[in-house]
Amino acid sequence: MAPNQGWDPFRELDHLRREVERMFQDYGVNLPGGAARRPAFLPGQAARGMYPLLNLSDDENNIYVEALAPGVDPQAFDVTVQDNSLRISGEKQALSQDITPDAYHRQERSAGRFTRTLDLPVKVNTENMEAQYREGVLHITLPKAESAKPRQIQVKVS
Repeated sequence: MAPNQGWDPFRELDHLRREVERMFQDYGVNLPGGAARRPAFLPGQAARGMYPLLNLSDDENNIYVEALAPGVDPQAFDVTVQDNSLRISGEKQALSQDITPDAYHRQERSAGRFTRTLDLPVKVNTENMEAQYREGVLHITLPKAESAKPRQIQVKVS
């Protein structure tokens, strides 16, 4: 953590809560309420914090994030990096504005605002970030900061 940042216990607790939920989810353990939590985007449900679903990978030079977000207008995304944390937010519009909520018999494709925050594994260069939206997936490329890249040290024989 950078020396000019203060420790935020609420941020740490929220991070711990998300990790515990992910652990239960990964092993298919039922959470209180009887059913295993689904990582769907449902307004008013805690699973909203798990939308969009993400893949995170890296190579020697970049961190790659793939965010599954079908049906979102690319102009609605707000992607920011601050203090080694990636934030993806936006809004998923309803398919039809003409149907009132009480007219639905079943509504599995929800709409509304979302925000997903992800702690990055290393520092990134915020000057050369890229984001592209293709076929319902937001692809984000974050170049690693020079200080985060591996360095090879030559061994000298004396």
